[in-house]
Amino acid sequence: MNTNRLSKTIAAALNAQMTNEAHASQIYLSYAAWADSKGFAGIANFLFRHAQEERNHMQKILEYILKRGAQAEIAAIAPPHANPTSVNNCFEKIFEHEVANTKAIYKIVKISFDEEDWATWNFMQWFVKEQVEEETLAMNLWNKMKIAGGEKVSSDTLYSFDRDIEKTPDEAKAAQDVTTDKP
Repeated sequence: MNTNRLSKTIAAALNAQMTNEAHASQIYLSYAAWADSKGFAGIANFLFRHAQEERNHMQKILEYILKRGAQAEIAAIAPPHANPTSVNNCFEKIFEHEVANTKAIYKIVKISFDEEDWATWNFMQWFVKEQVEEETLAMNLWNKMKIAGGEKVSSDTLYSFDRDIEKTPDEAKAAQDVTTDKP
């Protein structure tokens, strides 16, 4: 008896997203190693944590595919992008990557809506919310770098930024959770 409850289109899209999440983990891991090699232990720590978070996203998709009776396809991961040229460039690249990942997630949401696969549509809502947080966090960190001077940031400021980011929470407050009492 066939137990697969995912269409070929949705299964392919989910498998592709699983690979995207693995690639995102590799990007964060690569950037963390780069930051550490430059002496930015706080930034490296933050990026290492995010590498693991992306791997957890990959695992979440893998488990969903399997629980829906479909075939999970573990594909090769493309190499990470070239190392950043600066801390500012690092956070710029991270923001751009998160925006691209959001677009990929939205495609799966649209496919699941069009196919009336409400289980997958519901499952993907967690990722939609997560991407709002991921984009916000990346944008906020990149904005801090721009305010600090962008490419012209001083070494003193980089030192402070590195120390601050080590303690930065891994999540940003989502807009839907904000109230006038708790902005």
